[in-house]
Amino acid sequence: MTFTPHTIEHLGVRMYSTLPPVLAELIAKSYDADAEQVNVKLYDKSEKRIIVEDDGHGMTFDEINNNFLRIGRNRRVNHSEKSPGGRYVTGKKGLGKLSFFGIARTIEVSTTNSGFRNTFKLDWNKIIEDGGDEDSSTKLTDYQPEMLEHDFAVTVANGTRITLSDIDRETDFDAEAVANNLAKIFIVDQDFKICTSRNDGKAFEVDNIRRLDTLETQFVWAVPDDVEGPVDYLKLNNIRGKIVSTAKPISPKTNLRGIALFSRNKLVNMPDFFSDSTSSNFYSYITGWLEVDFIDNIVPDVISTNRQSLDWRRKETQELQNKLLNLVRWLARDWRRKRDAAHVAKIKEMTNIDVKDWQSKVPPELNISLSPVIAALSNTSIDNPEQEEKLIKGLEQLKILVPEHTFFHYRRLHQTLKDVVIDAYINQDYFSAVFEGVKKYVEEVKLKSGVSLTDRDLLEKVFKNNEPVLSVTEGFQKPDGTAFEIMTLTNISEGHRGLVIAMWQAFRSPIAHQVVADLRASGLYVDIDCLDALSLLSHLFYRLEKSTKL
Repeated sequence: MTFTPHTIEHLGVRMYSTLPPVLAELIAKSYDADAEQVNVKLYDKSEKRIIVEDDGHGMTFDEINNNFLRIGRNRRVNHSEKSPGGRYVTGKKGLGKLSFFGIARTIEVSTTNSGFRNTFKLDWNKIIEDGGDEDSSTKLTDYQPEMLEHDFAVTVANGTRITLSDIDRETDFDAEAVANNLAKIFIVDQDFKICTSRNDGKAFEVDNIRRLDTLETQFVWAVPDDVEGPVDYLKLNNIRGKIVSTAKPISPKTNLRGIALFSRNKLVNMPDFFSDSTSSNFYSYITGWLEVDFIDNIVPDVISTNRQSLDWRRKETQELQNKLLNLVRWLARDWRRKRDAAHVAKIKEMTNIDVKDWQSKVPPELNISLSPVIAALSNTSIDNPEQEEKLIKGLEQLKILVPEHTFFHYRRLHQTLKDVVIDAYINQDYFSAVFEGVKKYVEEVKLKSGVSLTDRDLLEKVFKNNEPVLSVTEGFQKPDGTAFEIMTLTNISEGHRGLVIAMWQAFRSPIAHQVVADLRASGLYVDIDCLDALSLLSHLFYRLEKSTKL
């Protein structure tokens, strides 16, 4: 094993100082070895140690020396891009094997291939000793790993077992937390299973669900099917994945804010928004991942050694960055649309008020002032009971003040008239509302008076001066109990008769015999005239209700 101590220190000890990235490198080797099962076993009852074992094809003695122990060997130059089992391999630079020195001083590798097992041990302290003094830290050094077994005949299946010991760690292991972190580094296929355990206890499977399992999902976009923007570019490069927005802001501690990039099922770029400006509220709610396998085909390599980021200075990666930035911008707009709609739906659920429907039934001139007030109330946070109560009360009180069909409400029409004209009123067909209203009035007059005449003849007979069938003044007196003057009562009676006949003659007859569109277009009669007529007609209904049959 030829190296410089400086190389191992910088590419192992310093670059890999936490557990998940180290385990990820070992698991990636298992993947490249066509393993179907990888078990990560954590032990901390006495001396801390970690075992990573797989059921891959293992290594021969020659492969250990020519491949595994050669630092900086690019396997894709000398071998196929695919493993014997047909997987696209993830290993490239030949530096990942140094990762285990980031957390452990001693590494034992035991690997079986075709009935023969080879086991050897790497010792960081001896590597440093063989490297000599500080001045030789950049000189090439030969290190001979301690061979424990050489082509030892066995009857067990192929596979590799790597044991990390002499681990510098004070706290106990958390197998589930490790599984959660590994889920952020790998996209797991059906033919590749990863499990973690602690002290041979409960096993935790690493799967794609676990990656976002701790988050409350609100909206999901499948890429490229559910998105717009750079769709042609995404399809051309077979970029696919899943973007998720959450109901509540994602904690920065989770390292999940942003869109992670994967190639060949392994992380190549930490979650990112591909822009320097991330001040919008939107960025606190978005996570997800995209598979960008074409990145592995770019020469020279654009994936960093620790697979945390891409080299964004290249033409290909700059184009990718620009397209992903456009995608993020579209997501921000679509997220706001979806979130606003969900907010309105939740308001409707809590208050039983459909805000959009309500506003559509309020006159435009009132909506100018109403809309900002509704918007301010609707933007109130509804994440706690106090805010919910404030929102519910505010909207309910506002709706009382400004009800649907506001002018219809505030004209305070007689209920009988309301029942007849409401449909026409809602449809803004005010001419029909007046026409139907007068017809209903005539019907009610006939019913109460018992007179068998119809139309204008009926009205003139029932409210005939001096000989009315129905009196609209009978039974009324002053607050002191004395009678009103005859002249006052006569004026009211004759005036009422005139209003009744005028309503028939001025509105019912013209609307019945003239094309309404011509009346409206000419300005001879317009909607406001009909609305005023409804108010007058409502007065006649109230007078009829209080009338007395003589």
